[in-house]
Parts: sequence; C-alpha cells; structure tokens
Amino acid sequence: QVQLVESGGGLVQAGGSLRLSCAASGSSFGFRAMGWYRQHPGQQRELVALITGGGSTNYADSVKGRFTISRDNGKNTVYLQMNSLRPEDTAVYYCNAEGPLYLYWGQGTQVTVSS
Repeated sequence: QVQLVESGGGLVQAGGSLRLSCAASGSSFGFRAMGWYRQHPGQQRELVALITGGGSTNYADSVKGRFTISRDNGKNTVYLQMNSLRPEDTAVYYCNAEGPLYLYWGQGTQVTVSS
C-alpha cells in the first residue's frame, strides 16, 4: 500500500524559510508527477507546485520566485523549499503523487507564518 509521509512543517516568522519533504513508500513503480497543494481554512485545496518525472515544474503565481520544488526519483521523495514566507502562506500543505492508476495524497502538514 502506497503511503506518502510529509515532514518539515511548523511555525516560522514572516520572511523566514521552511523545507517540506514528502517520502513515498510501498510502491513498486515510479510516480509521474509529484506536487504540493495547500488548503486555507474554509477554502478549497489549491496547487502550490508540481514537478514531472523529467523535472519540469509549474508554480502557482503567488509562490513564484519564493518556493522551489524538487524531487529525488531514486528515493521517491519530493521537496518544497519555501523562502520569504508570508502570513498568507499559512495553511495545511499536502503532497501528492501520480501513480499509473491512482493519485495518492499525504496526510498534510501545518505551516504557520506569524507576522
């Protein structure tokens, strides 16, 4: 059974940095795209960043220039380096991974940015 486990969330002051990690286990296959989404209270989950198996990336406009997504295919792990954090980045961050048949989600990690 595939599991995605996120780590690296926490509390940080505005202007600070955090690095999120998401490790996938239990798969016998590689993932196509892997990505990070976030959900603000009372709002829908939104895309933050996406990276394909070949390394192509896509970012939400609100995080371009501040966040960087990367992946280690050998470890089935995706990272999100978040710099210049703002209070509006406060949310629960979820990683996901696209398998051959299913889309897998992690349990989420809280990121809180204080002003």
